[in-house]
Amino acid sequence: MTDNTASDILRIAVAQLNPTVGDVAGNLAKAREARADAARQGADLVLFTELFLAGYPPEDLVLKPAFLKACERAAQDFAGDTADGGPGVVIGTPLKRKSGTHNSIIFADGGKILAERYKLDLPNYGEFDEKRVFQAGPEMQGPVNFRGVRLGIPICEDIWGDVGVCETLAESGAEILLVPNGSPYYRGKVDVRHQVVIRQVIECGLPIIYANQLGGQDELIFDGASFAIGSDKTLAFQMSQFEETVNVTTWKRNRAAAGAQIGNGGWICSEGPMSKIPEKEEADYRACMLGLRDYVNKNGFRNVVLGLSGGIDSAICAALAVDALGEERLRAVMMPYRYTSKDSLKDAEDCARALGCRYDIVPIFEPVEGFLHTLTQLFEGTKEGITEENLQSRARGTILMAISNKFGSMVVTTGNKSEMSVGYATLYGDMNGGFNPIKDLYKMQVYALARWRNTHVPPGALGPSGEVIPNNIIGKAPSAELRENQTDQDSLPPYPVLDDILECLVENEMGVDEIVARGHDRATVTRIEHLLYIAEYKRRQAAPGVKITKKNFGRDRRYPITNRFRDGG
Repeated sequence: MTDNTASDILRIAVAQLNPTVGDVAGNLAKAREARADAARQGADLVLFTELFLAGYPPEDLVLKPAFLKACERAAQDFAGDTADGGPGVVIGTPLKRKSGTHNSIIFADGGKILAERYKLDLPNYGEFDEKRVFQAGPEMQGPVNFRGVRLGIPICEDIWGDVGVCETLAESGAEILLVPNGSPYYRGKVDVRHQVVIRQVIECGLPIIYANQLGGQDELIFDGASFAIGSDKTLAFQMSQFEETVNVTTWKRNRAAAGAQIGNGGWICSEGPMSKIPEKEEADYRACMLGLRDYVNKNGFRNVVLGLSGGIDSAICAALAVDALGEERLRAVMMPYRYTSKDSLKDAEDCARALGCRYDIVPIFEPVEGFLHTLTQLFEGTKEGITEENLQSRARGTILMAISNKFGSMVVTTGNKSEMSVGYATLYGDMNGGFNPIKDLYKMQVYALARWRNTHVPPGALGPSGEVIPNNIIGKAPSAELRENQTDQDSLPPYPVLDDILECLVENEMGVDEIVARGHDRATVTRIEHLLYIAEYKRRQAAPGVKITKKNFGRDRRYPITNRFRDGG
């Protein structure tokens, strides 16, 4: 239906959904289901997220002509659905036009595409590299007249920068701005988005609806948390975080206010959700859980396997796996050697029992001794050390990969960001695996999440309540147990010190002098900086994992492997 008679009430559904990159048919089916749901709720219009039909980010898929054609066919088919008189739709899709290949939306109603809009400001920083595959829209485009209401549609980055899109739309007569987004999670991101939108509302005087994608895509987590800021700069509605949902919001025209502000900003949200946003540990835990679940399910793995050592990292990964996938889809394997303590054997078993997952014990004495025997002549006259220790880790990695090959299970790798930063991980050993849910969590953050999980069950979790990570695991000194009486602190500073130095170096790109000024020992800082740089080659070979911080290893931080720079010399 296309009716240009001005309406005083507009019901806008925000579809906060979990598309899959490349699954154009599946994404279209999901969009159709959401539109039907919105229609039952009385919606006039459904707002989908950025590049929904393609999935976001599609990366170099956009360079394939067949993929672009499939996306455009889906967009046309979906536009045709609106001939039924139900809600109109705003949905994201890549479009190839004479001006280039664009990150676009189509606006459809009454069975026809009313308008196309192209993203003007292409992000090219951090996890984004859209300039690699898209061209910016050729010109600023005005609002779309939908059933008598003029709607402006900037796309994601168009409101993050200072290109003036929102203000220009207001000056062109827009009454409400609808913004489809693919904004990935990092800690505290919801507040950042709110501030970005408030700044634009101040500039343009219009209410802004911010629709954000949900779901895991490789290392990126899209957390939803869609919202709107009214023209009075207050929160008009807030949708849930980490949950797939379609919410209908009701907007009413305040004719007394119309014309009082730039762009006739006289629309008020009279009905919409006001969900509570999780804080700190809960948000990080749910991001890790969502990332693991989607990576496993979207890539077609039936189940997962991990080495359960009795330490904190493997325990939190086991809890995440059970919460994300269910106890029946996790196999935990304890692989003891002569240095494995009785405490670790008990702690691993207690953890597996608390989680309810399958638990196997596969001793590695024979394979390790076999390697040592095979290498005896070659290693004759050398001192025993880290090489022999790493044989234990590599034997465990080989066993996990054998289980993976035999039963089709994906190996969950369990190294934290502190270890990966300084290279305290063994290539082809404990680094083996398909995905790492705690890759971007420092050691002290792992402890914090473990304590939180023992007293909370996150929404959507499939695991049990109560203490799922034995307190003995949380309380004991961390150790790789590769030699007698070994602890991590034998060769590293205490984790609170290490983590602070690493956060300064990695997230904040601080210099050595600045870090020392925080109270750290200079020799320690320069040593950690050196370890960080020389471990780059290991990180390049690490499994992907959930992005939690503002700067993860991989998409956000791309340092050269060959690198002789050191701060101060």
